[in-house]
Amino acid sequence: MAVVAAAAWLWSGLWSERFWFPANVTWADLEREGSDGETGYRSGHVLAAFPLAAGVFVLRQLFERCIAKPCAILVDIQDGGPRRVQYNAILEKVFTSITKSPDARRLEGLSKQLDWDVRKIQRWFRHRRNQDKPSILMKFCESMWRLIFYLYIFSYGLRFLWSTPWFWDTRQCWYNYPFQPITSGIYHYYITELAFYWSLMFSQFTDIKRKDFLIMLVHHLATIGLITFSYMNKMVRVGTLVLCVHDASDIFLEIAKLANYAKYQRLCDATFVLFCVMFIVTRLGIYPFWILNTTLFESWEIIGPYPSWWLFNGLLLLLLVLHISWSYFIICIACKALARGKVAKDERSDVESSSEEEDVTSNNRKGIRSASSNDANRINGHVTSGQWAEEE
Repeated sequence: MAVVAAAAWLWSGLWSERFWFPANVTWADLEREGSDGETGYRSGHVLAAFPLAAGVFVLRQLFERCIAKPCAILVDIQDGGPRRVQYNAILEKVFTSITKSPDARRLEGLSKQLDWDVRKIQRWFRHRRNQDKPSILMKFCESMWRLIFYLYIFSYGLRFLWSTPWFWDTRQCWYNYPFQPITSGIYHYYITELAFYWSLMFSQFTDIKRKDFLIMLVHHLATIGLITFSYMNKMVRVGTLVLCVHDASDIFLEIAKLANYAKYQRLCDATFVLFCVMFIVTRLGIYPFWILNTTLFESWEIIGPYPSWWLFNGLLLLLLVLHISWSYFIICIACKALARGKVAKDERSDVESSSEEEDVTSNNRKGIRSASSNDANRINGHVTSGQWAEEE
């Protein structure tokens, strides 16, 4: 009974009007049918993102199979991955029980048990790890899908925001709040972004695995939380600005990854430079000095703080911490690029070459390879660079 009572208390507190809105504002004040271009506000509208996310996932599968894969073949990316190793029950058991390469002592024991040379056993483990890695074709298709989505959503968002008053004066985000209309443009922008990030959230467990898996998981959760909470308490005007700022750099990231997979090194390097500049300008410049300035200071002055205000700004500050972390990786990559003449290995990359000969070849042609995110996305944000093709 105590657990039920506690759950009921938490649930009632979650939907408390005192949590979501400023004083003297109720759900009944907001949940009314819209007019003059409004869609009408319902907090439950965010649930529409779930079936749409399933549709986005299906659309992605069709796009990758019917469009992205033929494009990859046109640029001479073949549908082939690492060769499969000869099955060995003893080595397979060891492989599944450890997360790293076996140490020298274990290698010696396996060598005696199997009557194999130590280097042969090391090579087997290297091939076995690479056997589970996704092919370049899979990475190309994933990046192409993300590029198309980011191009679409950024173009839509920028065209929509260009005609809004709050794009030019952020104080307009808070005047007459929360009695601001949610137009069809805002609603479609929001639900499409939310559905995309839900699809990324779940596909992260089946997509290319990265070292920054937990960071990207936090990123996606923060993004979904921000979009959902800002819709429920009608902070949608500033929310559209946040989304647009985070979408801008991801376009160049995906282009750089595609160019790397297709071995267009000059295009890869050029777009990576553009990505670095755009990421730092938007995530460490525009975001804190334009977005956080209005959510922290202008909103405090015009409407004052209340419980969900603290939650909203807390999530935005969490994103800033993630941006700083990713910017560190970018700066590391840029410094190595200056030293070597091209983008070097990603600090997060954990792939090994499939053979010793491939190790030598790989060292002679270090280039950008692929990673996320996220971003990243956002919010996809997400930094991914360095030997991206290997890291995922």
